[in-house]
Amino acid sequence: MKKINESLLPELLRRDFGKDIFEGLSTHHYINVKGSAGSVPSLIAAELFTVQNKTLLFITDDKEAAFYITSEMENLVGEERVLYFPETHLEPYQIEKTQNANIVLRTEVLNKILLSSEPKVIVAHSGALCEKVMKKEDFKAISHKIKVGEQLDFNFTEELLHQFNFNPTDFVSEPGEFSVRGGIVDVFSYSNEKPYRISFFGNEVESIREFDIETQLSVGKVEEFELVSNMNFAVVGKRVPFLDILPPDTLIITQQAYATFNKIKSFYHQSLEKFGALSEAINHSHPEELFVSEEEFTQHFQRFKVVDFSAQPLSEKHLGDANRMELQLSQTPQPSFNKNFEMLIQDLEDKLHHQYSVWISFSNEKQRERLQNIFEEKEKNIPFQSFTSELHEGFIDTSSRISVYTDHQIFDRYQRFKPKNTFAKSEQLTLKDLMSLKIGDYITHIDHGIGKFMGLVKVNNDGNIQECFKLSYKNGDLLYVSIHSLHKISKYNGAEGKEIVLSKLGSTAWKSLKQKTKAKVKQIAFDLIKLYAKRKAAKGFAFTPDTYLQNELEASFIYEDTPDQEKATIEVKKDMEAETVMDRLICGDVGFGKTEVAIRAAFKAATDGKQVAILVPTTILAFQHYRSFKERLKDFPVNISYLNRFRTTKQKNETLKGLEEGKIDIVIGTHQLVSDKVKFKDLGLLIIDEEHKFGVSVKDKLKTLRTNIDTLTLTATPIPRTLQFSLMAARDLSVIKTPPPNRQPVDTQLIGFDEEMLRDAISYEIQRDGQVYFINNRIENLQEIAGLIQRLVPDARVITGHGQLDGKELESRILDFMEGKYDVLVSTTIVESGVDVPNANTIFINDAQRFGMADLHQMRGRVGRGNRKAFCYLITPPMDMMTPDARKRLEAVEQFSDLGSGFQIAMKDLEIRGAGDLLGAEQSGFINEMGFDTYQKIMQEALEELQNDEQFEQYFENEEDRKKLFNSKKEVNIDTDLELMLPDDYVQSTEERLLLYQRLAEIETIEELYSFQAQLIDRFGDLPQEAINLLKSVELKWLSADIGLERLIVKKGVFLGYLPQNPQDKFYRSEKFAHILNYLSQNPTSAVLKQKDTPEGTQLIIRKEKVKSIEELNDLLHTVASGTRLPADELSRSTAGTL
Repeated sequence: MKKINESLLPELLRRDFGKDIFEGLSTHHYINVKGSAGSVPSLIAAELFTVQNKTLLFITDDKEAAFYITSEMENLVGEERVLYFPETHLEPYQIEKTQNANIVLRTEVLNKILLSSEPKVIVAHSGALCEKVMKKEDFKAISHKIKVGEQLDFNFTEELLHQFNFNPTDFVSEPGEFSVRGGIVDVFSYSNEKPYRISFFGNEVESIREFDIETQLSVGKVEEFELVSNMNFAVVGKRVPFLDILPPDTLIITQQAYATFNKIKSFYHQSLEKFGALSEAINHSHPEELFVSEEEFTQHFQRFKVVDFSAQPLSEKHLGDANRMELQLSQTPQPSFNKNFEMLIQDLEDKLHHQYSVWISFSNEKQRERLQNIFEEKEKNIPFQSFTSELHEGFIDTSSRISVYTDHQIFDRYQRFKPKNTFAKSEQLTLKDLMSLKIGDYITHIDHGIGKFMGLVKVNNDGNIQECFKLSYKNGDLLYVSIHSLHKISKYNGAEGKEIVLSKLGSTAWKSLKQKTKAKVKQIAFDLIKLYAKRKAAKGFAFTPDTYLQNELEASFIYEDTPDQEKATIEVKKDMEAETVMDRLICGDVGFGKTEVAIRAAFKAATDGKQVAILVPTTILAFQHYRSFKERLKDFPVNISYLNRFRTTKQKNETLKGLEEGKIDIVIGTHQLVSDKVKFKDLGLLIIDEEHKFGVSVKDKLKTLRTNIDTLTLTATPIPRTLQFSLMAARDLSVIKTPPPNRQPVDTQLIGFDEEMLRDAISYEIQRDGQVYFINNRIENLQEIAGLIQRLVPDARVITGHGQLDGKELESRILDFMEGKYDVLVSTTIVESGVDVPNANTIFINDAQRFGMADLHQMRGRVGRGNRKAFCYLITPPMDMMTPDARKRLEAVEQFSDLGSGFQIAMKDLEIRGAGDLLGAEQSGFINEMGFDTYQKIMQEALEELQNDEQFEQYFENEEDRKKLFNSKKEVNIDTDLELMLPDDYVQSTEERLLLYQRLAEIETIEELYSFQAQLIDRFGDLPQEAINLLKSVELKWLSADIGLERLIVKKGVFLGYLPQNPQDKFYRSEKFAHILNYLSQNPTSAVLKQKDTPEGTQLIIRKEKVKSIEELNDLLHTVASGTRLPADELSRSTAGTL
């Protein structure tokens, strides 16, 4: 598919689309265009820009529209020519509400307008025009151009940065920071969304690269850039309205120009009021210095030609004596088909019959395929033209006979805009912070138990300096761990709030705990794998491939599928179509679209004439699933019913009868579904939601039910990635970990307890027929708050709910709320566990500082599930009364109004819970005692040992399945006196060195190693010798593991490689060993095989003398390993030759 600027735009230009406007502009100053529809203003703007090639200012009346239009214009004229101009003040004189990211975007726009003459499209909403900006000469005073190849004194650069008020830091993460390392200067100028990395060669600028804040890696080269300081702090000259700095031939396009004037007027009035209320003590600037008044705006506005798309033209007052004209377009918006594809087809055929050219915009290729498939299944051939774009709304133009439709309107999906302030993430807590070691943290060493991390230290080893980790244990014993054995250490994260006891070095307690755990894990793994192998062998029903109904169902999903969700859907369908019995587990956070996957699977089974049973743990969930299934499948020929304790006996009996006669296709129910009363005519699929919440008896009944029925299990407690491998062999697993992309972000605000605000927000929500949650975690004053809300909003219907109510009472209250009988639910946190009311779009959380990230995240996830804008208000005491931690948490939640990043943090504590659920309750005990990561390492060891078990062989038909289970590399220990490390003068920050060592320990492939090396060079300059050796030593470990060595010693120029100690080891019967013997017997000069007698028996050692470097060893082991690849007869010939 072509993009919009290669397809629709040229076609419109060819047809003289909107030519009246072009003609009008040559003679008139102001054109009022009535009757435009959909995204026409953007298309006209793009035409004008393309033809006239002059700067264009597009003014919208709100922020959301500005985002949509920015995306459209980027598609139409190219991303590099479009600038988004945001506001920095949400309210006049509120400094704490200015947004750093927006200052950068504003500076970027000024920089591009003032310092370059290329025409641009600038998109701004009226709020952004209320503030004044700097004049050109003042702007030049705070900017400085730096370009490749020019002479620039290194020290002068630092002085310049100080003069511009930039702050030095270790690693640059927000505007106004810089850092110096060796010959590299990183700086985050206010004029660009990414920071720059300048490399010096002596005093010449050798290269300039943009880099990413998160990874700190370069992303692209530039030849020059403007270093601009923060213009909000610059106290120079008089500020002017934004219109004043635009080129005089700029064209203004507005939507609702009168609304823009109103906004400017009211903002200025507000600023006068606020200014009056400010304290006299501080010298604040007068409003007229900072903000634009209506008169001033009018005066500047009259100098430009304007195309105003609005039903209400501007008055004399705003236009003065400019000559004006009105145009009436004959356009209508894209009709709404409510996913009725028959109507759509009829409409398109009708358009084609009347000689319209029919265009459809798609967000991606996949949506187009879906529509084609639906047309094909309905046996219609409709010749539409397609293109990809972010067009927001379709339209029909009757005069030029063009109709342009958008796919998200056809399929009833919500189209997401991309907000522009991307890098406001610097505050965030990241997973990296949680996992990184700091001095004083508890760690677990797999051989010695729990200790405390005391930092990195240098150790002198026979004149060579090496870096080690220093750990302290009980009674102050110290343990030094070389950076090569990092894989043995992990950060201890057990249960919160438990006293941590250090292990004693050399005691047996830790050893026995390890043995105990290992035995337990072996048993669990063994049972799981046995069960799995048995199911793999059973035969089930093979479903037929997808029908057109299935396509239609999937295309009408209102959100975009995430890649994970798509993958899960494909996997489930593949399992259903196969002969074997499906047993798949789908994990994913609340609201990540697991239910959608289940609906698709259930529908597939139902269209094949099989019945589907969906088992859920609670009555509320049963009702909720029933609602969502009913809603999603309302246009399809499927019968759905549900069983829970709120149904009357009559209703129940009807359902049971329907199931037995095969009249009901899908039934949803609580554990009653597994009772003996329920008989199915032809059950084909069982879906279990939140399996770990069922009791043992239900689970046992399930086992008998599901021996040969396809089963799909859904769970929301995430299963840690590392455990997945170990469980891969025991269950088919699909993990959905990306949030749906076009979920609307929830608008999150921190507020004090403010009655006015409460009243406004609640009545606003009720006016748009929505509902409100009010979370208050103390039962004592729930009633008071309910009363307060009732007083503030007298016509609201308020209900309370908390965990101490009788179960039935609570459920009926919540169901009433779900059915819309009440407007406001005042409750404790019971909401976080799975109540889903698509109609509730506002949530208040009282005393938000008392909740953890995970809770806030999950509660906020309760709103914003429909395609309406949702609000979340966090009610807190004043900022200065909270702990810094709580403040940071809340700010993080406020900033990540999206799902996604904050989500990962919330996941950490859940992961430990998820692992416990999955492996049985007694496992949680072990996990807490030794920390999660260590537990996994032990699990991996246990599986390794199982691998050599005789009984085990029979469960796997092929080597592939076995490899899937045991994919771990053996770790080889290196003991050496060579200098292998990242020197201090190369990476100065100890924390960063630590992180780099940890990352190095996790690298598993040669590609990753090369990329790690490239990243080091990119961030810190060329590698010194010690660092090169360090990277080479990683390769040495891999080679040794490949050959079968268990540990290496390289000291005083002698290399010793130890082969496995147990003479009965499989290794000695393998070809690998034969090859080593062969090679060494042929090349006695390169290395020799020695025997050493130990108490355990004889140990074989490969020995090589006069070793100068690691590289030499890598070459030797390479040859030994590749010498192994000779075919057997070649070998015998070559040996014969040497003899």
